[in-house]
Amino acid sequence: MKIVTICGAGIGASGILKVNAEKALVALGLEASVVAADVASVRHAAEDANVILTSQEFVEAIGDTYAEVIVIRNHFDQDEITAAVDRALGEP
Repeated sequence: MKIVTICGAGIGASGILKVNAEKALVALGLEASVVAADVASVRHAAEDANVILTSQEFVEAIGDTYAEVIVIRNHFDQDEITAAVDRALGEP
């Protein structure tokens, strides 16, 4: 499984989402690779992704993808991120 976190430059917000997604995976007992990327390289970074975590402003730029795109409203809200990861990758 693979999670890609997206922001404008691939450093700030996506880095925060990456760290918090990794914390969520540990809390949920799930395994996945987590990659931070910028919006310009989203096609390449997400070609084999299961989930993309991003802000609302980048959803349109992501375009068509097989990955589930999840908008995170508060990048510092661990509960929100953990719930999103659980819904996307946890058991049905």
